[in-house]
Amino acid sequence: MKFDVVIVGSGLAGLTVALQLAPTHKVAIVSKGALLDGASNWAQGGIAAVLDSGDSFEQHIADTHDAGAGLCDVEATRFIIEGGRKAIDWLIERGVPFTPDDSAELGYHLTREGGHSQRRIIHAADETGHAVQITLEQLIRAHPNITLLEQHCAIDVIRSGAGASAHCVGLYAQNIAGGEVIGIASNRVVLAAGGAGKVYLYTSNPDSSTGDGIAMAWRAGCRVANMEFIQFHPTCLYHPYAKSFLISEALRGEGAVLRLPAGAGKDAGERFMPAYDARAELAPRDIVARAIDSEMKKRGLDYVDLDITHQPAAFLKEHFPTIQARCLEFGIDITSQPIPVVPAAHYTCGGVMTDSSGRTDLPGLYAVGETAYTGLHGANRLASNSLLECLVMGRAAADHIRGQPHSMQADLKAWDQSRVTDADEQVVISHNWDELRRCMWNYVGIVRTDKRLQRAGHRIALLKQEIDEYYANFRVTRDLLELRNLVTVASLVVDSALARKESRGLHYSLDYPDLLPEALPTILTPP
Repeated sequence: MKFDVVIVGSGLAGLTVALQLAPTHKVAIVSKGALLDGASNWAQGGIAAVLDSGDSFEQHIADTHDAGAGLCDVEATRFIIEGGRKAIDWLIERGVPFTPDDSAELGYHLTREGGHSQRRIIHAADETGHAVQITLEQLIRAHPNITLLEQHCAIDVIRSGAGASAHCVGLYAQNIAGGEVIGIASNRVVLAAGGAGKVYLYTSNPDSSTGDGIAMAWRAGCRVANMEFIQFHPTCLYHPYAKSFLISEALRGEGAVLRLPAGAGKDAGERFMPAYDARAELAPRDIVARAIDSEMKKRGLDYVDLDITHQPAAFLKEHFPTIQARCLEFGIDITSQPIPVVPAAHYTCGGVMTDSSGRTDLPGLYAVGETAYTGLHGANRLASNSLLECLVMGRAAADHIRGQPHSMQADLKAWDQSRVTDADEQVVISHNWDELRRCMWNYVGIVRTDKRLQRAGHRIALLKQEIDEYYANFRVTRDLLELRNLVTVASLVVDSALARKESRGLHYSLDYPDLLPEALPTILTPP
C-alpha cells in the first residue's frame, strides 16, 4: 500500500491534518478502533481561544505560562494561541454545533475553566470533543482521497538510511481482525496517536491511550521531552462501574466546590480548596489534584465530593446534559447530591519533540496532538488548550507537508510472518499489563520520591526485558503491541522524573520540594 501521507491516529489532530491535505494528497488514516474511539471524542470542556474583545492574546499567553509553571516554550505558546481564532472559524465553517449565545460577540457561549482569567472556552454543551469529532468524521468518510484503515494497529515506523541520511519511508501495521501485518509506504508519516494515560491504573483516558506514537518515535531515534509531567485530572467520577468517566472542569468554572465527604466525620461537608490556594477550585489542575490527594491520604478517604447543587436544575440540564445523565445512571442526582470524585491520569504533557511545523528528528516523520511535545503545556497543561493545539499544529504540519514535493514511495520489505503464538502468551501479557499499571500508580503518581522512582524503574526494566522477549519470538497481537509501547513510555516517565531535581508543576517530589531558579525541559535522547 502506498500513500502520499499516512496518519496514525484518528483524534482531532489527525483528522485536521487529513482534511487539510486531502484536496491535494492521497491520505491514509490508521486507527486502532473506529474513528471515534480516541480521547478527542471524550473531551467535555471545550477549546480555549481568544474570541472576545475583552480578552487578549497576552492574557491567554500569561495564563498558559502561569499554569505551565514557567516551563512553556515562549515562541510555541504564542504561535499556537495566536492561531486559535482561525482554528475555531475553520470548525464553525465545517458545521460544528457550538453552544449559541446571542449576547456574545461571536454568537457562541464562552465558559471559564481553572487557570483562565477570562471566559474563553467555546464549547458544545458538555461534549465538545464528540460534537467536533462527529462533524469531522462525516467529512473524512465522504472524501475520495482519504483511505480509512480502521481496526489496524500501527507497529513501527520504517527508516531508510543511517545517520544524517536517515529518513522515514512508511510503517508496519497489523489488521487486528485478520492478524496479518502490512507495510504502508509513505515518505510522510504523521504520528497523532494520543497520549499514554493507560500506563496508570486509574485514568480518564480511553483504552487506546497506550503511548503508541511516543514509543514508535523513540524507537525510530527521535528525542522526547518532559515525560515526567503527567497531568492528573482532579475530578474523575468515583464509582465501581463508572470506568474512566471525567467530570468536566467546566463545573468548577460554573461554581462547583470541593467538599469533604461523609467519611470525614465531623468535617464532612467542609470546603477545603481555599486552604490550599487563593483561587480555590479554579486553581490549575496540578494544585487541585494534589490538594484532593492530600485530603484523601490524610483522612483515609476513597474520594471527595464535588458540589454544584446551588445551580438551578434547568441550568445543569442545559449546560451539562451528558454529565447529569451519566451520573443518574449510577443513582447520583447532581441537582441535589454532590458528585464523588477522585484524581486520575488524564494528559501527557510531554512527548515527541517537534518544531513549529510538527517535524520530529527523523525527516519525513511528524508528530501532532498529545503525542507531541511542542512546549505549549510546560509543566502543567492549562485547561482546554489541548484541542487548540491539535487544531493549530495539525494545520501547521499539513502546511509544511503541502510545501514538500511529491516523491515516489519505496517498496517495503515484507513483515516476517513466521513467528508462532505461544499458548501461554495472553496470560503473561495480562499479568504484565496489570503489574506495570499498578507499579506506575503506586510509585510514579501525584507525589513522588527518588526511592519510589528507583523501585519503579527496576521493576519496569525487568518487565521490559520480558516483553521484548515475547515480541521477538511470538506473533504480534494488539495487546502485545500496546504493552510493548506502554512499558517503553513507563520507562521514559521514570527516567525523566529521576532527572528532575525539583518540584515543578505536575512533578512533585518530596526529596526536592523547592523550585530551581531556571526552568529547563527534560530531554531524553535514544541510545
